[in-house]
Amino acid sequence: MVDIYIIDLLVIGLLLLIVTLGSGWISRLPLSFALIYLVVGILLGPYGFGLIQLRRNDVFNAEVLEHITELVVIISVFSCGLKIVRPLKLGIWDITARLIGFLMPISILALAVVGKLFLGLDWGAAILLGAILAPTDPVLASEVQLTDTNDQDELRFGLTSEGGLNDALAFPFVYFGIYALKDSNWNNWLKSWLLVDLIWAIAAGIVMGIIVAKAVVWLDKKIQKQRPADNVMEDFIAISIIFLTYSLTEIVNGYGFLAVFVAGLVTQRSYHNPDKSLAQLGFIERVEKLLEVGTILLLGSILLLQPMLNYAAQSLLVIVLLFFVIRPVGVWISTIGKRPLNSYRRTLNPVTRWLFGWFGIRGVGSLYYLAYAFGNGLKGDTAEQIAWITYTTIVVSVIVHGISTTPLMKWYERNTAHDTKPHIPATIDELE
Repeated sequence: MVDIYIIDLLVIGLLLLIVTLGSGWISRLPLSFALIYLVVGILLGPYGFGLIQLRRNDVFNAEVLEHITELVVIISVFSCGLKIVRPLKLGIWDITARLIGFLMPISILALAVVGKLFLGLDWGAAILLGAILAPTDPVLASEVQLTDTNDQDELRFGLTSEGGLNDALAFPFVYFGIYALKDSNWNNWLKSWLLVDLIWAIAAGIVMGIIVAKAVVWLDKKIQKQRPADNVMEDFIAISIIFLTYSLTEIVNGYGFLAVFVAGLVTQRSYHNPDKSLAQLGFIERVEKLLEVGTILLLGSILLLQPMLNYAAQSLLVIVLLFFVIRPVGVWISTIGKRPLNSYRRTLNPVTRWLFGWFGIRGVGSLYYLAYAFGNGLKGDTAEQIAWITYTTIVVSVIVHGISTTPLMKWYERNTAHDTKPHIPATIDELE
């Protein structure tokens, strides 16, 4: 009898071979690689060959899902940071500030209201649902993010920086929801939440991201002058920055996701040789793509038809409101008066605003927050309700956003090409 693990490796190997060799054709089709992985994951799950099992005797292993998605997210947000070469000035990051400072709270609050008024959740669970589903995903949204360090497109920059930051900055609201689930008297923990989980954790994340990245880059430069590292091993510097930054930040109770994104920004700016950052980015993106395969396969394997049908009406309500009302209206409000950097227009192109509203892709980040909540007090019927609404929302996002990404981005490039200025600074030297 052949071990199931060996069969899993065989199937994953065949999947990687097929999508790699067929990537030239797949990239032209109106579907994403994630959609392919999802379908294969379903075939490997309980409705197919039963080769991937996160459930044993009806007990779901949330810890495995939490750690896998955590690893994917930290690598992805570092990649987001490495892609961005814009100067750290508020005016240049205006779109990011609007998407994080206005859109994310609007999304969390609106989803919480939906949860309270229409889904029968108490305020704690409703806020937790909002915090799980509000962040956009930095992993599955790679097709609409910056393509490299020379890409200065406003839409891609906004979606990249939003995806890199909101997976971290939704964490205070996840904690808020978990605390409210455990203790409905907010006065017992609200002050601690403000001081520790909001102010301290964000500040610590920013500071640690700067310190650790600068320290590793300094050490790298110092040693490389004495004896250059092996070319094959040198790419692991980026992985070491990610792991050291994340772990040390979590030890001091900061937000590791935020720290790793900041570390990506700092690392990009710390090497005077642009080839170094580009090599790191290429390596990180390949690792990210490999981990994406595993995560979406797991998502497909944990889907069960009956629970999804039980919560289908509630899931549909959340999906329709989130995709077609909450996100688009929130974007429209958040971008009022926004003037693009790379255009002669006085206001953001309506096409760009509409696409900001549509490309609110949900994915691995939401899976991580859900798994984290499972391990920190979310249980019972409420856990089932939030879980299946979240799973269904991610699946629908993978499908509808995956199908629409390629044609919409081509349409966007055709309709906004005339807005661009003759020259946009593309290198770090030009930007500075």
